[in-house]
Amino acid sequence: MNSLKIYDTNGKEIGKIEMPEQFNQQIKYTLIKKCVLALRANARQKYGADPLAGQKCVANMSHRRRKFNTAYGSGQSRIPRMRFSRKGTQFHRRGAFISSTIGGRRAHPPKAEKNWTQKINKKENRTAIRSALSASLNKTIVEKRGHKLGSLYPFILDDSFKDIKKTKQVKESLLKLDLNDELKRVETRKIRAGHGKVRGRRYVTKSGPLIVVDNDCDLKKSARNILGIEIVKVNQINAKLLAPGSQPGRLTLFTKSAIETMQKNKLFM
Repeated sequence: MNSLKIYDTNGKEIGKIEMPEQFNQQIKYTLIKKCVLALRANARQKYGADPLAGQKCVANMSHRRRKFNTAYGSGQSRIPRMRFSRKGTQFHRRGAFISSTIGGRRAHPPKAEKNWTQKINKKENRTAIRSALSASLNKTIVEKRGHKLGSLYPFILDDSFKDIKKTKQVKESLLKLDLNDELKRVETRKIRAGHGKVRGRRYVTKSGPLIVVDNDCDLKKSARNILGIEIVKVNQINAKLLAPGSQPGRLTLFTKSAIETMQKNKLFM
């Protein structure tokens, strides 16, 4: 792929641009997946149980002779027990403190000090990004991923898109670029199955178009309110954004200045 057409906000072709060599990388699916899994692992929040969980009760070893804690000859298993009541030399106890008892500690609880981070080589990371960039402009791979493409894709956005200040205007411009079916695909979201719905992630939203710009602009605020659309600066793109779920081929729209910045600064090379 040598050059792509440039379209303005009205859906009219205004020129062409030569694509940099970052988009000529051979697609390596295993390397993309490796980088995406590493990014997801590095974003995990550490969690773990209280070190004293299940051990906050008074329990004595039941095989001791003294302190009325004798168990020899009474048919009791020799596990730590907590005392409920006492009548003379008769005690009512329940097992406690150890993992085989009700309310006791867990045998192997999650540890907060566990390190979830994964390291990845710089060259591998850059190669994965270039592979995902190449896949994002391959119409066959993008359609296979589930995106609803129009007749114009792949194409480049004119810099006039960066000056759009209204969400309504962004939608109108995307409709003029024959992305009506794609916007309908991502506007529906479903409720997550399982306990995740009560843990701050109630809804599952589909991944829609990724818009790449060269710097902070009005488009970052006007387009972020559209379901499924993400806006990112060109020097901050990664394999996770270009290949959500480690599957390459996301519908990606680059502005003209973003392509020029990538070529000038030799990003990801």
